[in-house]
Formats: sequence, structure tokens, C-alpha cells
Amino acid sequence: MAVDDTGRLVEVGPADDLADSGRELVSAGGTAIAVFHHEGEFRAVDNRCPHMGFPLSEGSVEDGLLTCHWHHARFELACGDTFDPWADDVPTYPVERREGMVYVDPNPPRERPPAKRWADRLETGLEENLRLVIAKSSIGLLDAGVDYRDPMATTLRFGTRYREPGWSSGLTILGCLGNVMGDLTLEDRKRALYTGARHVASDCAGEAPNFDQPALRTTETGFDRLKTWFRDCIEVRDRDGAERCLRTAVAAGYGTDRLAELVVAAATDHPYLSTGHVLDFANKAFESIERVGDEHAADALASLVPPLATADRSDERSAWRRPVDLVALLEDVYGGDVGATDGLDELVAAGEGEVWEPTAEFRETLLGEDPDAIVDALAGAVRGGASSTALADAVVDAATKRVAQFGTANEFSDWNTVHHTFTYANAVRGFAGRTDAIETYRGVFDAAINVYLDRFLNTPPAPIPEPGENDTGRDPEAVLSDLEETFDREGEVNEAGRLVCEFEDCGGDPADLRRSLGGALLREDAGFHTIQNVEAAFATADRADGDRERVPLVATARYMAAHFPTRREAEQTFTIASRLNRGENIHDG
Repeated sequence: MAVDDTGRLVEVGPADDLADSGRELVSAGGTAIAVFHHEGEFRAVDNRCPHMGFPLSEGSVEDGLLTCHWHHARFELACGDTFDPWADDVPTYPVERREGMVYVDPNPPRERPPAKRWADRLETGLEENLRLVIAKSSIGLLDAGVDYRDPMATTLRFGTRYREPGWSSGLTILGCLGNVMGDLTLEDRKRALYTGARHVASDCAGEAPNFDQPALRTTETGFDRLKTWFRDCIEVRDRDGAERCLRTAVAAGYGTDRLAELVVAAATDHPYLSTGHVLDFANKAFESIERVGDEHAADALASLVPPLATADRSDERSAWRRPVDLVALLEDVYGGDVGATDGLDELVAAGEGEVWEPTAEFRETLLGEDPDAIVDALAGAVRGGASSTALADAVVDAATKRVAQFGTANEFSDWNTVHHTFTYANAVRGFAGRTDAIETYRGVFDAAINVYLDRFLNTPPAPIPEPGENDTGRDPEAVLSDLEETFDREGEVNEAGRLVCEFEDCGGDPADLRRSLGGALLREDAGFHTIQNVEAAFATADRADGDRERVPLVATARYMAAHFPTRREAEQTFTIASRLNRGENIHDG
């Protein structure tokens, strides 16, 4: 590599020779630079097309545009800016002509540091729904040392701004993956950020943007009145009025507990809204705010209004009315219709000062076939001093068992039936942990009723090996390897659950198991429900103790095995993005 006497510029060659050839390729410090002569000027660009790495020295130059021959990305030759957002701008290099020779500066100062550049590219990827751009940006941001919460906040803001129907699966996936970041390797955190962002971009593609309803201009409205107004607006499906109430509560400075009370009250005025999705969306919204900052509260919570106002109501479904009127059972406890709480208030008051712990008999009742007994047991627990968190934990355990013991003789679609109950119960538990609102108990009762409705999907129940039953003495890493291989084959549902138990019985570290499950999840084209399931299982395991910790991980391993393998298209894109960011030549492979 010839340099000039300053040691700064790299020699390209005689200007006349370059004018005749039209282009030359020079290497400087491991970077290939394509130098062009066009319209009497010498121009230099990075030889790697920023889209897929094809050599731009093999492209075409006409009318000031450089066109890559692989995917026809176009670049303005003087500045490197692209005409095609999916391609990114190509770096340019200063060129000097001196005494008949052409030189290029391979190390010019750059206007944007990597973190700023990749943050800008993430915005473009979200706006244009460009998977490769989102993948490259996710990798580039974390490689630049950016905290994952910053791009997560960017994606949250985009998802609430550019989807008029409000919060949906994409933002829920983003929230789920934000919750499991601590269980993942650095490389899988990049995959997780990419997965969340691409799902949000896909959800927003083609949708109308959201136009905010402002908060009310008064700060004198009390919380109880705002809560009544909000519930009334949701009841009659008045989105605009409900949003103004909710934004007013945020603007008034009410804390998370009161905002959660507002939402959980409206979300449980009818049982099990939209197969449990509405309350799960709301829980993920709160968790996302807790992760990225309260400044996102108004927009994130307002985006919950459309799914709340348009939700399907289970008390209008035949399964909740026939052959047993389950709604009537709940109304008896609530002291009125399904939106009442007077009866619950009395039960809670009766239990003040009492200490309640779930017994084995209570847990068996929750998994039983008598809805009257289930409702009576729950009411008795509240009367006996059960907090909403303790009661929610017990119902989550029951819902987890429904997934862990799902019988594979059932229709495949019924995996989602038990899954929805599981994630709904987890959402109830999330609200119980952030507010002591009496309405949270309604969510507990609703989840328990759905556990009852799912009973036939455990007929017969798939066995969960007892602790120590699978102590084979094998190396836990070998067991993990076998578990990962089950996801490469269809139909390994029961074996996946058994291997989780074997790993634990052989002394494996639970953190290693989570990393393995998280990595397997992110290498597949995992759907919304599978991502939900894994996150809910990790959260349930976090709260569990002793032998109860294994059940959620057995449950999610079986669920994953039922839904894998997939085509792994997203992983292909991620791999390409990783190679491009490392400077590899994709076209050579």
C-alpha cells in the first residue's frame, strides 16, 4: 500500500490511467475502497454495498448515480447517500489529485458516531418495515455499547404512535423480550431486540397513525371520578372519552398503583376480555414503562384503550353460560353483576388480620371439575385473609399445570387454549403486584374459571416426572444439548419436558437452562404466543419455590417443542446482518 509523504493519503495511481479505466480498487488498512472517474471528477466509496456487501467496483455509474448490480441499490456518487432506504448510505472518502497522481484518505472524520448512526437506521427500519435494516441496527447498537432499553424505548414510542388500533402483539413481544434480557447471552440479546422491533414494525406497516386525545384541562377531578368515567366510557366502547380520562390521570401525576387500578378495573368489568389478551397487553404496557421510563406512560397506556373498548366479552359467550352459568357464580361473589365489587369488599374486610397459605387440598380444588367448589374455595380464601398476590400465585400454578400436562391427543390449536389461560393468570399476578385494587380479585376469579374450562385438555394429564426420577448422572451440558436437538424435530413434546427434569435432577444450573431455552426461542420464527409462553414461564419460575420451579419450565419446553422447528427465516436475516456488520462478503458464500 503506497502512501504519500504525510502518511495520511493512500496512492491510487496515475490520474490518466484512472480516467481511462473509469475505476480502480485500492486496499487501505483492510478496507477495500472503490475509486471512480466520472464526469471529470474522482470519487471514492467503500467497496462493500451497505445492503448485502456486493463489490460496488462491479456496479454501474451513470448520471452521477452508482448502482449495485446485486439488488440495484442506488447511491449518489459524491456523498454516498442512497435512493433506497433498505440499502443504507455508503461511506465516501476524500480524494486528492496531486502532480498527476490520485490519492484517497482512508480515515476521514465521520459526522455520526456508530451509536447515532444505528439509532437513525433503526428509525428507518421501523418506518419502512425493513427486517435487514432492523437487524443490522439492533446488532450495531448493542455492539456500540448502547443499553438495550434505549432502542426498546424508541420502538415502544414508534409502536404507540403509528398504529391507530392501539397496543397489539408486536408491542407485547417487545415487552416480553425486554423482561427476559437478563437471561440471555449478549448475542441473543441482539436477537431479542431485533425480534421485538421487527414485530412492532410489522404490526404498524400499513396502519393509520394514532392521533392523541388530549388530557382534560382541569387538575381538580378526583381519582374516583376519573375511574368511574373511564369505566363508563369503556363499557359503552367510547374510545375518545376513555383516552382523555386516562391521559388526565397520567397528567395529574397519579402513581403506578392508581393507574394500574384504573386499567384493571375496566379490564375486569367483564371476564376474560378477548381470550385474555387485553389484560396481558396491559400488563406488558406497565412492565415496558417500568423498564424504559415513566415519560412513556401516557402514550403507552393510551394505546391500551382501543383493545379495551373493542374487546370480546366472555360473559357473552356460551361457554361461560352453558351448561353451567359461570357468570352467575361470579356475580354471587361480587355482590351484583360481573362489574360489582361489594361482595369482594365484604370478604376482604372479613379477612383482615388473618394469614392465609394455599393448602394441597386448595390446589387440587383449583384443578378440579366442580366450578361451585372452585368459586367457594376462592371466596373462602379471601375471607381467610388471602391477598390478591397469594391467590393469584396459586391460580398461576394451576394454569401452569394445564400447559405442562397438556395431552397431545388434543387438537393442536388447543395448545393456545391452555396458553391463553396461563398468560392471563400471569397478567393478573402482575397487576396484583402493583396495585391493591379490589378489582384485581376479579381477575383471579376469572382466571380460575378458565382453568376449570380447560380441564378436558388434561385428559389424560401428561405426566410430570417427580424430582429425582430422572437423575441419570449425565453431564447437564449433554442433557441441554439433547434438549436443543428436540426443537429440531417435530413431535418431541414429552421428551422436551422429560429433559428439563433430567437437567434439573442432574444438578444443572437453572440459569443455563434459561439461556438455552431463550436461545432456542430466538433462533426460530417463534410466533407471538410462543414468545409470550416462554416469558410467562420464566416469570412464574422466578416467583416459585422448591419443586414448583420446575413445572413452568417443563410447561414452556413442551410448548416450544410442539411449535418447533420453523423455517428460521428471521435467523437467516439476523445471520446476514451479523456478517455484514463484521465486514464479511455475503456474496462469496
